[in-house]
This record gives sequence, structure tokens and C-alpha cells, in this order.
Amino acid sequence: MNKDLGINALDTLTNLGVDANAYTTNTYTTYLYQATDNFYEALDEFMDYVQNPYYTEENINKERGIIEQEISMYDDDPGQALYMNLLRLLYHNNPINIDIAGTKESISKIDEKVLYQIYNNFYVPENMVIVACGDFEPQELLENIKKRITLNPSNNKITRVYDEEPDTIVDKKALRTMEVSIPIFMIGYKDKIPTGNMVKKYLALDILGEIIMGKSSKLFKRLYDEKLITTSLSFDYEYARTFSHFIIQGASEEPDKVIEEIKNEIEFFKARGISDEDFERTKKKLYGEYVKDFNDPDIIASGVLADYFNDINTFSFFEEFDCIRKEDVMAVLKEVFDENKKAVSIVKGNDIEEE
Repeated sequence: MNKDLGINALDTLTNLGVDANAYTTNTYTTYLYQATDNFYEALDEFMDYVQNPYYTEENINKERGIIEQEISMYDDDPGQALYMNLLRLLYHNNPINIDIAGTKESISKIDEKVLYQIYNNFYVPENMVIVACGDFEPQELLENIKKRITLNPSNNKITRVYDEEPDTIVDKKALRTMEVSIPIFMIGYKDKIPTGNMVKKYLALDILGEIIMGKSSKLFKRLYDEKLITTSLSFDYEYARTFSHFIIQGASEEPDKVIEEIKNEIEFFKARGISDEDFERTKKKLYGEYVKDFNDPDIIASGVLADYFNDINTFSFFEEFDCIRKEDVMAVLKEVFDENKKAVSIVKGNDIEEE
């Protein structure tokens, strides 16, 4: 909000022909825009917005109403319910098990004082990173950004206090009934707090996911032929400084049977290992996909930003591709896929009974 003119910053950016947005993850908040023209005019508004907040009772109440609507939508979203239920099964105390949107009750307590307190403590240069991707002269852009930075370093040292998180999970299974045409499920394996070479671990899990349950896997073909699934299984390794877990997601009329098949396939590879042929083929496939991603400025910018907050150099992924071995992948397979740290979240239709 421009406090002098009372104009919303998003409206100003839109009028400049800029596509602007913002989002919050479990670990950071991002403000972003894309532009083909008026780049530096948009940068002026962009930098002013994040460095000179203007909170009033009126604009807080307006935004609170918007967020309340979003919370209501999230409450009715089967995918969101599936994911949050899984995190609550995996984590006892880590705040990742709290929905970042909050609740209608929690946001009702937010006022100008709270927002300015949060802003003054956390919106400081040492917490800020700017990522730019496109056709520009780097040194010129750096100088223009420096000229627009008006924030001073903070004198307050923030101490982040987290309750100790046990290695164990909270519970094994959660079931919820909602309006879904076909049951959906999510399997989660709780991993330890990230240490060591996380890039290599991420790549190892990406390779394992493709070999065990990717579209070219024997498991996928078998499940598809038996009509247990109609679309591919998705998987992802999510991690930050205080948590990490591997997630598998899918949809099936018989979710418990598919979950059991996935478990058996993982145990098969633990016992028998992965072949040299599968390892080399999958590694080359994923390398090609990583290279392809570097054709997309959006993917580059968001990836570099996320990697920065995880203390990772994005380009180190390519270096690790060259040195990762099959033995590294097998070690990760046995470490992460622990049945004692596995939880399952399922969302079924209202007319479907528990098996």
C-alpha cells in the first residue's frame, strides 16, 4: 500500500504491465514479479512495498476477510487435508504441523501493533535475499538494487526456540471423509534433521523414486494393469533446517492395497538392490530434466531462492550428478524408508466405508 496515495501496491504493479504475486512457505515469504517492460519502475514500487509497510485497521480488516475465505477453502480442500493430516502424524512439536494460513481465531488477534512488531524484527536486510533471472546486465542490476535498499541492519538478535522433536512419529494412520470422486492417499517417511550433503541425498531419493514407482517402473505397470491406479504416483523429498520427510502420493479405489504394494516393492529393492542399468538410465533421465528446467526463468528463480534458505548452491546439483554412486543410493534407501517412521493419510468419499 502506498501510504501517500492510498494505492494498493499490487494495483500499481498491474498498471505497469507487471505480473506480481506473493506466497508463504513453511520457512519463508516471497514477493515476486515478472516484467517485459517497465522493469525498474516496477522495482521501485516493489522495493518501496517491502521496505515501507503501511498498516491500518481498515486494510488489515480487508486482508483478514480475504484470508478467512482462503482458510475456508483450505478446510474444504481434500489435498490440503490429506497433506496436513500426514504432517500431524509425522511431527509431535515441529511447527510444520501447523497450517501456515492459521485459523480464523488466530488471525482475529492480529492488529497493527503485531504486524509492525513482526516486520521490524524479521524484515531486515540480513533476512532478505533478492533473486533475479532474465536478460540483464548483472552489475547494472546490482547497482540499481543497492540504490533502492533503505533498510538498516537490525540491532535485535532473534532467538528462534523450537521444542525438541522426537525421532518417533505421532501415529501410523489418519482417515478423513470428504467430497472426493476417488480416494486419495499420502505416505510419509519421517527423516532426521538435515545434516551433511543434502544435495546428494535429494538426488538419491529422486533416483529411488523413479526406479521404484516412476512411470517406467514395474510397480507402476503392475498397478496400472490391475486397475489399482489410473494416474502416476508422485513423490517428493521435503526438507529445511529443522525437518525432512519423503512423501508418496496417489489415488486409488483401493488405497490400502496400493499402499501395501508400495511397501512390498520398497522392501524388495532393499533386499535385492537396484541394477546398474536402472541406476545409470535413471540418472541420465533426471540429469536431462534438471538441464531442461534451466530453460525456465520461473523455475530457476524459485529454485535458487529455496536452495539459498537451505544453504545450498543450486549449481552443485550438477556436480553431485557426476559423483553419486549406486552405493550412495542404496544407503539412502535403507536409511529413509523405515517402516517405524512411516505414516499414512487417506481421504475417502463420504459413501466409502473403512476397509
